[in-house]
Amino acid sequence: MNAALALRERLKAHLESLKARLSPDADIITLIHERAAVMDRLLVERWQALGLDSNRLALIAVGGYGRGELHPYSDVDLLILSEKELSSSEKEAISQFITELWDARLEVGHAARTLEDCLEKARDDITIATNLLEARLLCGSQSLFDALKRGMSPAHCWPVAEFFKAKVEEQRLRHGRYDSTAYNLEPNLKGNPGGLRDIQTVVWVLLRHLSRQDLSTLAEHGWLEQDELDELIACRDLLWRVRFALHLAAGRSEDRLLFDLQPEVARCLGFEGNNRQAIEAMMQQVYQTLTRVTELNSILLEVLAEELSPEPQPPSRQLDSLFEARGSLLVCSAPEHMDEHPHYLLDLFLHLARDSNLTGIASGTLRALRKVRRELKAPLSDDHLCRERFIALVRHPRGMGLPFKLMHRHGIMAAYLPAWNHIVGQMQFDLFHAFTVDEHTYRVVRNTYRFSQTDRAKEFPLASLLVNQMRKPELLYLAALFHDIAKGRGGDHSELGAADALAFGQLHGLSDTETRLIAWLVEHHLVMSVTAQRRDISDPEVIRQFAGLVRDETHLNYLYCLTVADIRATNDKLWNDWKGSLLRELYFAAQKALRRGLEKPIDVRPAIREAKDQAARLLAKRTITPNQLKAIWKTFRADYFLRHTPEQIAWHAEAILKHQQKDGPLVKLSKHTTRGGTELFVYTRDRSFLFTTIASVLDGKNLSIFDAQIMTSKDGWALDSMVIVERDGNPVESPSRVQGTRRAIEKALLQSQLPEAIRRPLPRQLKPFNVRTDVTFLPSSRKQTLVEFVALDRPGLLAQVGRIFASCGVSLKAAKITTIGERAEDFFILITADGDALTADEQQHLRTALVEGLD
Repeated sequence: MNAALALRERLKAHLESLKARLSPDADIITLIHERAAVMDRLLVERWQALGLDSNRLALIAVGGYGRGELHPYSDVDLLILSEKELSSSEKEAISQFITELWDARLEVGHAARTLEDCLEKARDDITIATNLLEARLLCGSQSLFDALKRGMSPAHCWPVAEFFKAKVEEQRLRHGRYDSTAYNLEPNLKGNPGGLRDIQTVVWVLLRHLSRQDLSTLAEHGWLEQDELDELIACRDLLWRVRFALHLAAGRSEDRLLFDLQPEVARCLGFEGNNRQAIEAMMQQVYQTLTRVTELNSILLEVLAEELSPEPQPPSRQLDSLFEARGSLLVCSAPEHMDEHPHYLLDLFLHLARDSNLTGIASGTLRALRKVRRELKAPLSDDHLCRERFIALVRHPRGMGLPFKLMHRHGIMAAYLPAWNHIVGQMQFDLFHAFTVDEHTYRVVRNTYRFSQTDRAKEFPLASLLVNQMRKPELLYLAALFHDIAKGRGGDHSELGAADALAFGQLHGLSDTETRLIAWLVEHHLVMSVTAQRRDISDPEVIRQFAGLVRDETHLNYLYCLTVADIRATNDKLWNDWKGSLLRELYFAAQKALRRGLEKPIDVRPAIREAKDQAARLLAKRTITPNQLKAIWKTFRADYFLRHTPEQIAWHAEAILKHQQKDGPLVKLSKHTTRGGTELFVYTRDRSFLFTTIASVLDGKNLSIFDAQIMTSKDGWALDSMVIVERDGNPVESPSRVQGTRRAIEKALLQSQLPEAIRRPLPRQLKPFNVRTDVTFLPSSRKQTLVEFVALDRPGLLAQVGRIFASCGVSLKAAKITTIGERAEDFFILITADGDALTADEQQHLRTALVEGLD
């Protein structure tokens, strides 16, 4: 057996031993240090066996491995240090050493440097300097290692104050990469705010400042109280335990608690109940731990800033008898009064709202806040003084900015509202949401507040305009606060949340009108997004029904702003121009219907004439005559002019008139973005499987359909218009991509057979989810069938659905394609081959075919 294989087998045996010993009661510190000790012995053996153990070289562990901490699949970071340049024989032996480690399937990070080179790089790079702080000699020259440690002293490399400043900035940037929240549904145990890296940041500062990395130093110097130190160590051990189990479950170095790994990690750590219950219990514990670390990290960094900062303390400004401003920090001068009078907690946040110069809470005050919060015997909302201050905060122009952010971060919202406490750290088992329920709710409130800020006007102009015109924007904030507050209780969370909002309004002395508006918004907060994304909003009847539900422009304005804020807060990748344009279209159509008066019948003829006239004016500039337009438009049905803008109608007409191969297919992709995507227009003789053919080609090109208008002219030509996007949600813009897509569709349309279905494996993210196919037929007063369709999103789904439609003799008239995380939630308008609605038997046949074909 060669050396690498023998090393691999020994490491594998040790991993099996660790797996067997990991249990809810196992000493995680022992396991982590033992893993590092085993690695030490194996590396030193190979180093010496290759003749590298000399006074010219030093084999040094750095980074986490240098601390003597190693998780099952963590990187093994090594520094090979030499006094002078390596000889050819040393280079060859070192190369063999590293190759053996790689062949043993170790993740090795290594650098071979001279002492001078090493110190020079450390002075230039904070990351290298940090790694070397934790250096530990494994084998070789002690004098060389000692020289490295001397060269790394604060006198020669990164003075303490500079090092501290750099690490704080590094942490700030890292938090930004994780949306500055611990409440991601797949949190990174190292990088997330409150993760292991936040604890390590403090340890690094200690090591630079005092040459000690033992956390007990924090209590010895009075930087943490003993109970806070015990809490920090307990948090570290919990995160270590979860990370250790995560590595074993993944079989690789993995720091993200991915959906598909959560069940196995929960099982390893002894969480009980069915899969979902065990995961929820584990994740709530993880989120609580991340939050506690975040708070302790904030306290420590502020204390250390005072200790290490050469600048004098800023003068204090008295705000009232209890609070003062010290620079940009709010300080409670008598913390014991907060314990006696809980309403002072709310006064603290009111001061943050009233004084724009304040940016945070001083460490001592944060300590007092944590203490009071933990000792509360009843919710803060039970106290009428707290209620007065909470409403004052919601109504303050800056109340939902920094104050609400800190109330959420430091658990005051959970202490104030029992209903909020129930959603803290609550998982959402889907790919649609990126955050826990409480974090998502906080972000919805934050978004509604941001609409009132001038710097957001360009990003969301309509929402910003509406919020700034509202007499009572606080009603919008409260609706955002309650919109998902009843999730996880069972039943319809919108209805339950509306009941909570009614009770809140009555308890807090809001008027009946104000309370009912908030409750209405909570109950109907999903209606506008569903209507815009899953209904045919070019249908006057759909607009009439929606406007009838909304009733007046006040409700419409609030609902539009809440809907935009909700979608934008669900997942940073979810919002796009397509969704924005649909919501704006629905808003203005409903506004027009409300202003016209719902009792007046909607006459579509003026709308058709107006669309034609505007398109004709656009085309007159391009020397296209009215007679030319009349010749082609006479074959188009009325619906065509209702479902397309004048710009689209003009573009289609010009393309048809200039098409050279009159009997061949016309395929065009717009150069201009339409509803956040690229419009694909196909004009060809109608035939079976047409939509399926186009969908199959687009799937093969890795393109998605967002919206589809499928029409047939009176003389049998298909007029198919679709909004397509790349998989990342961006329009199709590359000239080569546009031409390649166009040619592929043209080629497929000239074939008599369907393109072969492309079979791709289910992506990793979708494997944990089981979305059953559901088909719902909606009532319609016209000769067409409306269908809501829900299924697990997967590669090629739309092409597969199209094949099933065709096999059932059903034609697609229009489609709204919506992907919500792992769920495809689509809306189709279907007709039979004879142009009629589907009968009850035909509906049942189609439902069976879809369920059996997809599940």
